[in-house]
Formats: sequence, C-alpha cells, structure tokens
Amino acid sequence: MSDTKVDLSGYDRGDYHPGRGVFIRTLWYCLNALLMDSWLCPVSSIKCRLLKMFGAKVGRAVVVKPRVNIKYPWHLELGNHVWLGEGVWIDNLTSVRIASNVCLSQGSYLLTGNHNYKKSTFPLMVAGIEIEAGAWVGANAVVCPGVKIGEGAVLCVGSVLASNAEAMTIYRGNPADKVRRREIVS
Repeated sequence: MSDTKVDLSGYDRGDYHPGRGVFIRTLWYCLNALLMDSWLCPVSSIKCRLLKMFGAKVGRAVVVKPRVNIKYPWHLELGNHVWLGEGVWIDNLTSVRIASNVCLSQGSYLLTGNHNYKKSTFPLMVAGIEIEAGAWVGANAVVCPGVKIGEGAVLCVGSVLASNAEAMTIYRGNPADKVRRREIVS
C-alpha cells in the first residue's frame, strides 16, 4: 500500500461557514436543482427573482441560461447585462462579484474553494472572485479562488486562470498566460 500521511478523519474546515442554516441551504439546493440547474425553466427573469429571494444582488437584464449551478446565491453579486451561459457553475463558498456586461460562456467554472494539500487534514481554504466590467470567460474555462479579472479581459476557451488578469488583456492556456492586448472596434 502507499505511505501517505493524509488523514481525512481529522478534516478541518477552519473558520468557513456557508452563510445560512441547513434549512435554507437545503431549500436552495432543491430549487437550484429544479429551476436553475435544469432545462425545466428557461426564463431568465424567474431565475433572477429566485436568486434575489435567496439574497443575491442581481442587476438589470441578466441572462441566465439553462443548467446554471450556483452554490450559494447569498454570496453572489451580478451587475447589469450579465450573461450566464449554459452549464455555468459558480461554486461560490464565499463572495463572487461579477460586474456589468460580463459574459460567462457555457461550461465555465468559478471556483472559490480549495484544500491545503500540505497538511494531513486537507483543510478547506476559500477566497473570493471578482470579475470587472466587460470581461469574458470563455467556454469551459476555470477561474480559481482569489482571482480578479480586470475590466475587459478575456479568458479563452478551456483555459485555467490561477492568478489575476490585467484589464483589456487576453489570456489562454493551462495555466493561462497573457497572449496579447484586447482591442475593441466599433
């Protein structure tokens, strides 16, 4: 067998708290599965109202496509004209702030939690994500805990962003590297 020293029986989630009690979390999980993370409700306005009911801050004209999975809406802030594509997963154990005119393309994943692999108890570590106005997270891209994506930045399809992204810059790869400046023409 292996000589590993990992002992998950002593798992420690530190000072992490989900922000709501077990009843509210269970109710959210059920409604999220039924109306958000499914094909049953294609209407964005209904989904936005549901998010607001559970404490999310939601701007005007937000588009929420089918199969969007949001861990805890009370940790979510969406600006105006935000687009959440099909299959987006916002795994927000802590704060996720998405400014106006941001597009999260299909299958993109915002991840706010990780584990300290250096400790035998594998403790939970959480850090928020901030995405500034006009940014675009491409299809199947991953944004890691603690990352800030600058205004107008682009994370290309399938990329993994583990550090901050400068404004108006395009990033690609795993780990994502700067490719070039973003130029917007009218």
